[in-house]
Amino acid sequence: MSAASQAERAVLEEEFKWLLKEEVHAVLKQLQDILKEASRRFAMPAAGLESQLKQENFILGSSTMDQVKGVLTLQGEALTQADINLKMAKSNQVMHFAFRDDKQWKMQQIQDARNHVNQALQLLNSRDESYHFKTGAEVNKLMDAVMMQLTRARNRLTTPATMTLPELASSGLMKMFTPPMPGDLMVNFYINLSKLCLIVYQLHVLQPSTTKNFKPAGSSVLHNPGAMFEINNTKFEVSHVHKVECVVPWLNDTLVFFTISLQLCQQLKDKISVFSSYWNYGPF
Repeated sequence: MSAASQAERAVLEEEFKWLLKEEVHAVLKQLQDILKEASRRFAMPAAGLESQLKQENFILGSSTMDQVKGVLTLQGEALTQADINLKMAKSNQVMHFAFRDDKQWKMQQIQDARNHVNQALQLLNSRDESYHFKTGAEVNKLMDAVMMQLTRARNRLTTPATMTLPELASSGLMKMFTPPMPGDLMVNFYINLSKLCLIVYQLHVLQPSTTKNFKPAGSSVLHNPGAMFEINNTKFEVSHVHKVECVVPWLNDTLVFFTISLQLCQQLKDKISVFSSYWNYGPF
């Protein structure tokens, strides 16, 4: 090995040691700060009441029709009230439903996303400033684990769970309302990106004479008119579907935090790969 290449290698090794000792911890500190802010968004305290989460009211609106109107109350991961007015398609009769006072609906997507953020923070906290990273592979392993939790957190908010219509009909959500939801109506709530969405399905019973072409619908986030299903030996068809939504600003904040954090992780991995490409051996 020439003196020049030996000198170059020595410089690279010093730069790599500095990266492991200083820059990695600087990035970990940045990630911790961002994810603490994200975690705080999931549990905003009420003004003057640190022990109580802030309640936020969101007005449901539709850009197309005013068949469904209402107000949803979100407190952290819990939907504590849903006040819904539905104008029936045929009769134009307005029906009003609200959550019973003793009921609230947990938004599992928000809870799961928060848990993944907290798991990412635990991973970062396990390597404080006194910890000495010995190899690039060790840093990559930590970044991969953090990125996996952040990707799962983001996916929970961007990808609502699919459900079959019988699953929806028998879910606890149908028992939340007063007056009780009639048998020809179903509702579902979910998060899509930064939006809190309400779906209302109007149903009609299929008569025995019309069920020869019966084909039950599969699992979906949003079922279309014409979708069929059977429950308790009765066959139904979806006649009308109404979707209304409202933007939850702090959910948008968390999605931005996830994107920035994932970019920071990837940038650190890229720096390590630049160094490791100079060496054909060793666990860099």
